Amino acid sequence: MSELMSKRILISNDDGINSEGLHKLHETLKKLGEVYVVAPDRDQSAVSHSLTLYRPLRLDKTSDFIYTVDGTPTDCINLAINGILRDKKPDLVVSGINKGENLGDDITYSGTVSAAMEGTLLGVPSIAISLVGRGDFNFDLASYHSELIAKYVLENGLPKDTLLNVNIPNIPPEEIRGIMITKQGKRLYDAPIVEKVDPRGKKYYWIGGDELGFLSIDNSDIVAVKEGYVSVTPIGLDLTKYDLIDKLKSDLSRK
Repeated sequence: MSELMSKRILISNDDGINSEGLHKLHETLKKLGEVYVVAPDRDQSAVSHSLTLYRPLRLDKTSDFIYTVDGTPTDCINLAINGILRDKKPDLVVSGINKGENLGDDITYSGTVSAAMEGTLLGVPSIAISLVGRGDFNFDLASYHSELIAKYVLENGLPKDTLLNVNIPNIPPEEIRGIMITKQGKRLYDAPIVEKVDPRGKKYYWIGGDELGFLSIDNSDIVAVKEGYVSVTPIGLDLTKYDLIDKLKSDLSRK
C-alpha cells in the first residue's frame, strides 16, 4: 500500500448525512485513503461552532465507516476524533462539499467551516470546501478540486492552528480561471430580515433575504470567486487584533 493510501481521512458537513455533496466527497477521497464519514443526521446549516453540552448525543453507525450524529458539525468532529477514531487520529479532516458559498464573514456562521475549525483545534489538518450557488449544483468540478487540495495537505500538512477555506464557482470547467490564494472578504449585511404575516395575523420573520452585497477588495475570496477562480483562504484560529494591544495597554493602564 502506498504511503498516501494508508492515510485516514475524516469527513463531515453541515448539510446532513443525505447531502449529495457529502456523498461526492466520500467517493472522491476514497482514492486517497481510508475515509470515515461522521455527519449530522439532518441539516445543521449556520449553526457556527456550537457544541452540544446540555443533552446526550446519539451516534448511529449506518454502515462500515459511516456514522450519523444528532448534533452539530462540531459535535461530529469531536465525537469522531475523541471517540470513534481515538485509537488513531485522522491524518486529515475535510468538511463539505457544502451547497452554497462560505465567503467573507460567512465563515463566522458556517457549520461547514466550524467542522474544519474543530479538527484544527484537535490537532488535525483540516479543510472546508463549499460550492458557490443556490441551486443546480454540479459537484464534478468541486470533487476534482477537493481531491487536489486534500492530496496537497496530506503530503505537505498545514501550519499549526490554520485551516483552508475553499470556495469553488459553480460554473463549467472551461470557465474556471485557476486557483487563487485569497484573504477573507467583507460582506455587506443590508436588511437581512424578511417580515411576513401568518394566516392568524401574527408576524413572523426570516433571517436572510436577498443575496448579500460585498466590498470589492483585491485578492479577497468573494472577488476571486466572482471572477471565476477557485478561492483558497488560509484561516487562523487566533482572533487577536495585535495592532490594538499596545494602544489598549496605554489607554487602560491610566484608568
